[in-house]
Amino acid sequence: MAEFKTERRTITPRAQTLRKKPETREEKMIAALSPNLNVMVNAARVAGRRLVRDFGEISSLQVSLKGPGDFVSNADTLAEKTLIEMLSESRPDYGIVSEERQAVSPKNDSPFTWIIDPIDGTTNFLHAIPYFSISIALQYKEEIIAGIIFNPVTNELYYAEKGKGAFLMTPTGNMRLRVSGRTQLSYALVGSNGFSSKKNRELMEKMVDNVASIRYNGCTTLAMAGVAAGQLDLYVATRFKIWDLAVGYLLIKEAGGYVCDIHNNSGMDNIIQSQSVIAGNHKLKDQILKVIGD
Repeated sequence: MAEFKTERRTITPRAQTLRKKPETREEKMIAALSPNLNVMVNAARVAGRRLVRDFGEISSLQVSLKGPGDFVSNADTLAEKTLIEMLSESRPDYGIVSEERQAVSPKNDSPFTWIIDPIDGTTNFLHAIPYFSISIALQYKEEIIAGIIFNPVTNELYYAEKGKGAFLMTPTGNMRLRVSGRTQLSYALVGSNGFSSKKNRELMEKMVDNVASIRYNGCTTLAMAGVAAGQLDLYVATRFKIWDLAVGYLLIKEAGGYVCDIHNNSGMDNIIQSQSVIAGNHKLKDQILKVIGD
């Protein structure tokens, strides 16, 4: 009888493409966000990694007057390109409004538009001051419904969705944001955007003897996030664009605060048109309106 030898063969299973499961606490927190927030956070984090690398090189460029400016301009452009590419890939029909590029109209009658600022606080970035941010807002028709403000150096992420509250995410956990409960204007710490315009200088002159102190941090988005977090009692400023205020407007309202212009109109269109913003709790808002008047 003929003998048959059995050959052992190892069958290698077909490789499967599996999405990497979140491992760190931070990754799990991000994965738990809504789909729109998840898209925004992932885009900001990718753009932020490049900005952190570029930020690390800024100090060595300070010897050149032209070098740092060109370098920062390129960093801004590349960050914007990354954000637009990632957001467009995830939501191809959404429109885009950005600081550096011409607006992209929504497709297929989509009511959604991204509003982005790749680097808010460019002057801080230029001088190697780690106080700048990436901001992304999502607008539905005429209303801001979600947004994030991300400082890639400190890894602090402020985020909010309409009707769901405002939060600060750090690698160690989430913290719900609440505006300051301070009620006396004379004890209030007020943020502003400095001497950027004649109107703003006039406002600061009116405020300076009526508040505890005025702070100018060079980054509007983070200043408004500071109001939402109760670190600043008020933010009063002039001369800005929609991408400077969009996320902060939502954060502060979701943190229990109030946002209006110097005429006490609370609509975003009114604020942009008047080029004036007051943000804080209701009691301090009423007091500062009396001080600065029209």
